[in-house]
Amino acid sequence: MRRILTIVCLLLFTYTGAFSQFYKYSNEFLSIGIGARGLSMAGAQVASINDVTSGYWNPAGLALIDKKMDIGLMHAEYFAGIAKFDYAAVALPMQDKNRMLAFSIIRFGVDDIPNTLFLLEPDGSVNYNNVTTFSVADYAGLISYAQKLPIEGMRIGGSLKLIHRTVGSFASSWGVGLDAGFQYDKNKWRFGAMAKDITTTFNAWSFSFTEDEQEIFTTTQNVVPENSIELTAPKIILGAAYKFELGKNVTLLPEVDIDITTDGKRNVLLSAQPFSIDPHAGLEAGYKDIVFLRGGIGNIQQVTDFDGSKHFTAQPNIGVGLVIKSVSIDYALTNLGSLSSSLYSNVFSLRITIADKPVKS
Repeated sequence: MRRILTIVCLLLFTYTGAFSQFYKYSNEFLSIGIGARGLSMAGAQVASINDVTSGYWNPAGLALIDKKMDIGLMHAEYFAGIAKFDYAAVALPMQDKNRMLAFSIIRFGVDDIPNTLFLLEPDGSVNYNNVTTFSVADYAGLISYAQKLPIEGMRIGGSLKLIHRTVGSFASSWGVGLDAGFQYDKNKWRFGAMAKDITTTFNAWSFSFTEDEQEIFTTTQNVVPENSIELTAPKIILGAAYKFELGKNVTLLPEVDIDITTDGKRNVLLSAQPFSIDPHAGLEAGYKDIVFLRGGIGNIQQVTDFDGSKHFTAQPNIGVGLVIKSVSIDYALTNLGSLSSSLYSNVFSLRITIADKPVKS
């Protein structure tokens, strides 16, 4: 049984169909989200984001950074700590401060997975000394650029994505993709658009199994995976936000985003072929730009009960933020109420801004 479970785990990451195919939920680790602010607002960020995490949410937002340097860090654990998500990024202005560069690194992985392929000796006896461990990890590096346009309030940006995925020593892939973003501010309105995987992101998979491992696959009636190319279809995100000022100290920022996927029917609010539409919304209340309360709702899905009846579920998130001089500390509690199949997660993120040195008179 343990040997079969290990093989199943490996096969989850194999693709044995045609040489080049589109797969739903390909590179899905890049859809989890970055930063506790964005996660607490259910990912409704494309119109209002304006810090170092813009490299992920909408690179056009990088153009609003007015500091010498903006640094972002995040660590999160999912499924009761089984999976770990880490993120680090830095944004720097170019000579012309209307243009920004950002570099981001993302890792999502599960470590110390038992490899029980050789648990059983040829005579049928169990030898636990043959059990080793391996990791399944996804990596992404983002190189982002943004600039302000001559039209007031308009910004554009793009991110080049380099993707590396590994399944122990058994399989690995390399991929490249491109995201493009746009933002426009008019009075208190903020609008944004993001085209993810606009050039169709690809991952070239290669597999490496020893003769003994291949023999076990054959003995257990499993197909030995072959090299293949995995394609990720483009996704369009449209968003709008409005900033209310309630007196001198209190602000209220609601945002609504709509994700439009192009890879066929998905279990979302509006499912069709080839486009599916997944709306999500977030709200941020701020006091003196120091303390923030946030909430959001997303991941709207239709669920079938045991009796055959269907109903919709949604994932609510909440969070808080605190700004102390140049340091921003954010916290998010995602999947509040455990309405989806995944366990709720506590997410912390840190952002540090470094301002220009004042010019001495």
